[in-house]
Amino acid sequence: MRVDTVYENARFLIGAGEFVALAALNGRIVALGQDTATLSAKRRVDLGGSVVVPGFHDAHNHMAWFGMALDDVALSDCRSVDEVYDAVARRAAETPPGEWIIGSGYDQNKLVGGHPTRQGLDRAAPGHLVRLKHTSGHMTVVNSAVLERLDLGNVPVGGDVVRDEDGSPTGLLREQAQLLLRPLTYPTPVERVVRGLDRASERYLSEGITSVQEAGIGGGLVGETPAELAAYQVARDRGVLRVRSTVMVAASVLHDLDAGAGFGLDLGMRTGFGDEWLRIGAMKLFADGSLIGRTCAMHEPFAGEPDNVGYFQVPEDEIARTIAAAHQAGWQIATHAIGDRAITVVLDAYEAALKADPRPDHRHRIEHCAVLRPEELERLASLGLIASPQGRFVNEIGDGMRAALGPEREPWCYRLKSLLDAGCVLPASSDRPVVEGAPLLALADMVRRKTASGVLLGPDERLTPVEALRAYTYGSAYAAFAEKDLGTLEIGKLADFAVLSADPTDESTLDSIHVVATAVGGDLVYERS
Repeated sequence: MRVDTVYENARFLIGAGEFVALAALNGRIVALGQDTATLSAKRRVDLGGSVVVPGFHDAHNHMAWFGMALDDVALSDCRSVDEVYDAVARRAAETPPGEWIIGSGYDQNKLVGGHPTRQGLDRAAPGHLVRLKHTSGHMTVVNSAVLERLDLGNVPVGGDVVRDEDGSPTGLLREQAQLLLRPLTYPTPVERVVRGLDRASERYLSEGITSVQEAGIGGGLVGETPAELAAYQVARDRGVLRVRSTVMVAASVLHDLDAGAGFGLDLGMRTGFGDEWLRIGAMKLFADGSLIGRTCAMHEPFAGEPDNVGYFQVPEDEIARTIAAAHQAGWQIATHAIGDRAITVVLDAYEAALKADPRPDHRHRIEHCAVLRPEELERLASLGLIASPQGRFVNEIGDGMRAALGPEREPWCYRLKSLLDAGCVLPASSDRPVVEGAPLLALADMVRRKTASGVLLGPDERLTPVEALRAYTYGSAYAAFAEKDLGTLEIGKLADFAVLSADPTDESTLDSIHVVATAVGGDLVYERS
């Protein structure tokens, strides 16, 4: 047999063993180890003793949002609200009057002075329209020029416009109130989405990411345009969608179909439609909001805020109805639920849907699953659900999460080891651009569980390096029904892998390891210069 490429002189950590070589033909693995020695190959690539792992798979990210945000005023490094205003002022100085100033990535938990305000933005960028996106995506601050254009008398259910003591808007729009901006900003042009996918793909390959799940397109808070799937298709046609993409469809764009065809998209498309490069994944439903923004639905108040238990983004009975309809129609369902109250309601809805219409191997998910009580952990596992937490959150926003929860609830925060011990398959993800999304950073955080201030958050939830690596490869593929093609390096699977400078299963290397090269379909698509 003549193959396309043999990669040799490396340690291939394939998922269940270790080999020294791999052969690829037509994008798939056809031989491993010594079986490659006698093969005729178009080329042989010496990997110089590197360590090779399956390509990283981000199970929950926002690729288009991340790529487009690269043009925004970067606010994630700001440490005071005055620094935010200075950054806005610098962009305003080079932007014609009347145009938008868009910033992203601020976190009030890290800012001296808290949230920016409309008055501060008015001073920083007079004559401009200003919008600053919170790092969570669940809040936005705008200036007075934008507020004047909004219909503040019709705030959508599941959101609020924050006001000061005299009743005036501060400029902060939370959760569904951000939809008030839609007449000014929506839809995003398809060409801009395509450019965002191009730029994000390039970054992802440099980090060893070969496949992703896009956590919501087409509608809702995270949708960019009703034609968002078309943008992915255009990106693929042009060759700029460089990572394999499974897209979750916003629940708001599903509807009852004619002729008794159920609940879904026109033509009856649902989870699984597509191919190895672009597939429709789960239906994405938002139940509640943000932990660091203190808008997620909690059983007990947030620490220091006795009157604040958060809220739901849609009525509780609507959550149950939507889950039941999507389940019956054959969809995989991914529900955003962060607060423990939201998780309880979502578990109730899943349990009722599965009781009414049992379906083996449904792989329904709870996205983030941030504040998971012990009794709900047991119920989640018994229902065969997948929790999709973000290990990287512990480092970047862990101090804000601790402040919101208080010490009594810290052990329930972004649990990892407990999910594995309960028998769940654990995926790994970033929720990028909420935090820095490089998988190698996340592996270290999943193992160490240290916040930015050095506090150990949930010591019992630490993973071994092997468990963390498996989550970011096989676990994520499993969560997308893609484990037959991805997640491990085995004969017959797609030849997607990351070449690393050191062994990620050795904790001592986690601070210095880097990506040397990335292959998709057996072809090297990134090489570190």
